[in-house]
Amino acid sequence: QVQLVESGGGLVQAGGSLRLSCVASAPTDSRYVMAWFRQAPGKEREFVAAISWTGASTYYGDSVKGRFTISRDNAKNKVYLQMRSLKPEDTAVYYCNAGGLATMWGDYWGQGTQVTVSS
Repeated sequence: QVQLVESGGGLVQAGGSLRLSCVASAPTDSRYVMAWFRQAPGKEREFVAAISWTGASTYYGDSVKGRFTISRDNAKNKVYLQMRSLKPEDTAVYYCNAGGLATMWGDYWGQGTQVTVSS
């Protein structure tokens, strides 16, 4: 069982930046793909980014390519999502996920952290 806890969400103006963090209860070098998904009110959960356990492979949703960067620090059991050039349409609850494959989610979810981008 892996427990995930996100942090770093908040309110930011359009064009600003935020960095989300997710700490895992199990070592992130347990070969889990780590990922971020998001869900806006009234919309389905959307893939944002994923990273392989080595960090050598990363995947991004089309809407965030070039603006968001996913990274991980296995020594700290953490995965990060650096978000730049934020837009109002990035407003959502962001969820950390573990155990998936590329853009597909795995079994383990965090509780989510709210990101709100004002125009």
